[in-house]
Amino acid sequence: MAEAKGVAEAERVAKHIILAKFKEDVSAEEIQQLIKGFANLVNLIPPMKSFRWGTDADIENLTEGYTHVFESTFETTQGIAEYVAHPAHIEYSNLLAPALEKVLAMDYQSNSVQL
Repeated sequence: MAEAKGVAEAERVAKHIILAKFKEDVSAEEIQQLIKGFANLVNLIPPMKSFRWGTDADIENLTEGYTHVFESTFETTQGIAEYVAHPAHIEYSNLLAPALEKVLAMDYQSNSVQL
């Protein structure tokens, strides 16, 4: 995302992105419960500042089968490392992983382009 000149370095955030495809036998209700559990990690893990999710809008047909995206925001990549090691994240991951056919994770520090 391009931003106007003068955007403070402090506005940079770290993102933890998960692309997922649920197994065919996982019901829509089970998926919703897993999403609620993911969202609740914001209340349990201090470095996690926000959580958003969505499903593929099917515009470019480049998803390689992934159907869901989960985006968590942190102040720093160190916050992501703390989140990954947190017992609540480990417990949740052990619930989510068996429901997934495939998953891809990426962590990054956001950057803007000054125009």
